[in-house]
Amino acid sequence: MKRLAWTLAAAGLLIVALPAPADDVNKPSVLVQTTALKKGSLPKLVAAYGTAQTNPAARDSVMAPIGATVAEVYVRVGQTVAKGDPLLELAPTPSTRVAYASAVSAQRVASDELVRTRQLLGESLATGQQIAAAEKADSDARAALAALRAQGAAGPLTVRAPSSAIVMAVAATPRAIVAESSPLVELVRPNGLALIAGVIPIQASAIKVADEATVTPLSGAATFASRVTLRGAVVDSANGLVPIHLSVPFGALLPGETAQASITTGRVNGFVVPHASILVHDNGDTYVVQAVNGSAKTVSVRVLASVDSMDVIDGPLDAAAPLILAGNYQLQDGMKVRLSNGAVRPGP
Repeated sequence: MKRLAWTLAAAGLLIVALPAPADDVNKPSVLVQTTALKKGSLPKLVAAYGTAQTNPAARDSVMAPIGATVAEVYVRVGQTVAKGDPLLELAPTPSTRVAYASAVSAQRVASDELVRTRQLLGESLATGQQIAAAEKADSDARAALAALRAQGAAGPLTVRAPSSAIVMAVAATPRAIVAESSPLVELVRPNGLALIAGVIPIQASAIKVADEATVTPLSGAATFASRVTLRGAVVDSANGLVPIHLSVPFGALLPGETAQASITTGRVNGFVVPHASILVHDNGDTYVVQAVNGSAKTVSVRVLASVDSMDVIDGPLDAAAPLILAGNYQLQDGMKVRLSNGAVRPGP
């Protein structure tokens, strides 16, 4: 019996002394999807919101050529007019009629005086200096009369559009009396719109004239390409932003329409990865997970730029190790991974 006990005890010690199976033999793996890590670049964008407004250089203000009464107004705000289209009709005021009648009389007197002086010169009763003075008086009277006629003092005057344009404002109303040089109608050329936006000063410093931009109307209309035509050098005291002007192709926006502009100020280089690969620790730090030798490895990264569904990142990444996409959120360092087709992606 003692010999049997010693035999069993020895056998028990032998069992205890045998090495345990390796942990990773039965360790479970996580099914993941990966993508190759690639270097590249994305545009560096500055976002701005603005409104389509008239470019000051494309405006044309139609003024009253003379003091007159507004007889008819033919246009309304927002209307498109062609060159030569009637805008409104002016009738001379009583004082303008008096001025015109006086000019007609002055011209007649000057003409008669010139005829009489020439007759006297033929009779040697007038000098050459008197003839020159009479000719000048006649010329001045004719010019003054012609100017009044051109301004509409002789009767009703139809004011016409100087070029194809959009009516932005109408300051005149029927039967109103307007003084000479008073604004009547504000026009803007159809291709004279600009997107007037604003950006914070620290972003404005990166923007240059001629920078490319993509403009998206908030109405849902089609996106179009644009360029920066002006970058302000001062901060607007009303909103604290630096004004930015962007070109608007004909018909792309209506006056007063709002839109968002994405201005490209340069490019950011690094590893270009899908946004789905970016994870965030509880402390706010960003990281990704790579598959190295069939195991997960977390790597802290910095997100340098984001455009749509892609990001540019930088960090101590293994360029030869694939980046884990689907399933990355459940991984920790050292966990086994396998690709969705069942194969483990090898590391370098």
